[in-house]
Amino acid sequence: MRAPTIAIDGPAGSGKSTVASSLAAALGLRHIDTGAMYRALTLKALNMGVPVQGRELLAQLAAETEITLEDGKVTLDGKDVTADIRSPEVDATVSAVAAHAGVRKVMVALQRELAKGGAVVEGRDIGTVVLPDADLKIFLTASPEERARRRHAEHVTRSGAQLDEVEKDIKERDALDTGREVSPLKPAEDAITIDSTGVPANEVVAAIMALLPSGREQ
Repeated sequence: MRAPTIAIDGPAGSGKSTVASSLAAALGLRHIDTGAMYRALTLKALNMGVPVQGRELLAQLAAETEITLEDGKVTLDGKDVTADIRSPEVDATVSAVAAHAGVRKVMVALQRELAKGGAVVEGRDIGTVVLPDADLKIFLTASPEERARRRHAEHVTRSGAQLDEVEKDIKERDALDTGREVSPLKPAEDAITIDSTGVPANEVVAAIMALLPSGREQ
């Protein structure tokens, strides 16, 4: 039977990465973290001094950049940047870089190519733009307070940020992602919304697996 494509969208801190990677492992599918791709490009732009407002320069940079995802590792032009793309500088800049239409055009083409043959793809415009014909579309959310706590737990040892600062950043990121002109964050019309507030990741994964068409659970 044909391997399914599963789109998981949602805001920062909703648990997309944990759920998507666990779901992909359970189903034997490739996990594609599209956010990591935008982060890798953002890291390169920062390192090269390309301004985040430079839409044409960033689109050209995207077209000239090699980004690969494999077994949780992110490589940028052949270099492992898995840890580097999670820096506070990238956190603060990635939404602005990802908002440019030219950048998204390059990335969407690559994401669609990667998803061929079945995959669990996570991001912010997967069900609406990247894979509008996905077999299953999930919009994963959680309360802002829950999402801030998760991000704080992930980042506190690295950045030392306080919880209120993380919550403020989360809300600013939400505003940028939902308000951008190109491919804003929103549920696809046929997406199933799952609120993960207070719900363990393994239970969210089980709920998603139960939604798969019969015969595709294994």
